[in-house]
Amino acid sequence: MALPQFLQRWLERPPIAQIRRNHALEHATIHVLSRRFPQRSFAGYSDPRGFWLWADVSTEDVAQAVQEALQRLQAGESHLAVHPGCGTNYLVMAALSAVAAMGTLRLTRRVRSWWDRFSLLTSLLTIVLVLAQPLGHWLQAFVTTSPDLAAMQVVDVRAVPRGRGTLYRVETAWQPAAAPRA
Repeated sequence: MALPQFLQRWLERPPIAQIRRNHALEHATIHVLSRRFPQRSFAGYSDPRGFWLWADVSTEDVAQAVQEALQRLQAGESHLAVHPGCGTNYLVMAALSAVAAMGTLRLTRRVRSWWDRFSLLTSLLTIVLVLAQPLGHWLQAFVTTSPDLAAMQVVDVRAVPRGRGTLYRVETAWQPAAAPRA
């Protein structure tokens, strides 16, 4: 399913495009690190200049994972841009759950039975759980990430010690291709 043209143009405007590409690199880096360190947890947050990564591994491990992730995305492994632990999935689930709860309240205003309301809400939330995962995956693939990293470079990977784990700052530079002249 293709996005409307106006939305595609908007998603390619800086800084949105930079955030989407950094988000893809963040996910791909977490995929690489998770494979190397299966017993450890990782989390990240992307912005226009790069991303933050919470990880209990060395700076060298992070730098190697970032470079591998970038190379693999540039080689066409776009599936790495989507991650099951992404906040997009949780946001979709929360939003759909809120709609289901509001819909239940609206539909059952005159229903006095607590059990009938509960049964309807449970049914709607079951549908939400079934729909949320593929919808979150789709939103990541087409809206919140972009695996098109041909023009991206990793500028810096540095550690910022924080408590039990380490916070890493990964900075990127991205230069989109110049628009063709008419």
